[in-house]
Amino acid sequence: MTSETALSGADIFNCKNCGACCRGFGGTYVTRKNIEEIAGFLKTDPRQVLKKYCQASGRKTVIAQKPDGYCVFWDGNCTIHPVKPRMCRAWPFIEGVLRAPENWRIMADSCPGITPDVSEPALIACVRHELARLDSRNAIQ
Repeated sequence: MTSETALSGADIFNCKNCGACCRGFGGTYVTRKNIEEIAGFLKTDPRQVLKKYCQASGRKTVIAQKPDGYCVFWDGNCTIHPVKPRMCRAWPFIEGVLRAPENWRIMADSCPGITPDVSEPALIACVRHELARLDSRNAIQ
């Protein structure tokens, strides 16, 4: 799939619900707003979310991983899907692909839903479009 025509996210990614994106990859950063949304969804206090489900990564907070490397919220499906952090909602259309398009092919090695053979210009345009679409949806909410 190397056409220079405009591609949609669905043209180059079809989620297989395998959970590969929920395993490893260095953790998912969370904001104070994410923590509050997760706490509300879980009907608990934000302090409990931090204590039970998060860990420090340098100066930032990330969602913790279970011993098997999966996110603590992965249980065959995302158990916080309606309030999952932006990085999770955006996957695999992440800023890291814009900075280094070769990341797309690297991610495709572990994600069976990613179409790896996309031209760099078409890939960058598609990722930019998908991120803008995600951010415009979030602004409406």
